[in-house]
Amino acid sequence: MSSKILLIGASGTIGQAVLANLAARHEVITAGRSSGAQRVDFAQPGSVEALLKAVGKVDAIVSTAGNLHFGPLAEMTAEQFNLGLQDKLLGQVRLALLGQHVLNDGGSITLTSGIVGIEPIRNGANATAVNAAIEGFVAAAAIELARGIRINAVSPTVLTESMGAYGPFFPGFESVPAVRVALAYQRSVEGGQTGRVYRVNG
Repeated sequence: MSSKILLIGASGTIGQAVLANLAARHEVITAGRSSGAQRVDFAQPGSVEALLKAVGKVDAIVSTAGNLHFGPLAEMTAEQFNLGLQDKLLGQVRLALLGQHVLNDGGSITLTSGIVGIEPIRNGANATAVNAAIEGFVAAAAIELARGIRINAVSPTVLTESMGAYGPFFPGFESVPAVRVALAYQRSVEGGQTGRVYRVNG
């Protein structure tokens, strides 16, 4: 059955793969900081609220967006650490908090964490903290959401398409192609589970 889906971060590597997967069966409204049918910036207060007001009622909300700070712990400042808290963490949390009210009964929310939430890497203290917090939020939110609304997270490892840029930061990690990661988002949107973290780790 076709659903109306809001996809944030559709221009990214994962977002493009998720769009290709879901658009084959559903109406997908794309949103992003600088591309897509709608504009949204997690770092800007009021941006998520404006997006949801513009889009109206939907059956599913999917986020593949969110910025983090990567850098050595010895040089990291609280302000740098706050980047990931305000963008990837609070941005996605705000999307869920506001999004629950525009979802139709039985709708779903899918957020994105990442493998470093449970497998830390050098220079990734901010990413590990943020991804772990997203997964904690999903577990807790799932037991309170009403009207049959579900919430899950997808936690991908490093993408095969991104190994050229990020491979050195993930020594010995097995990469996965974005098209395989997209299946986890499909599972979250079209399946029946809630409070789950779908780990795509190679």
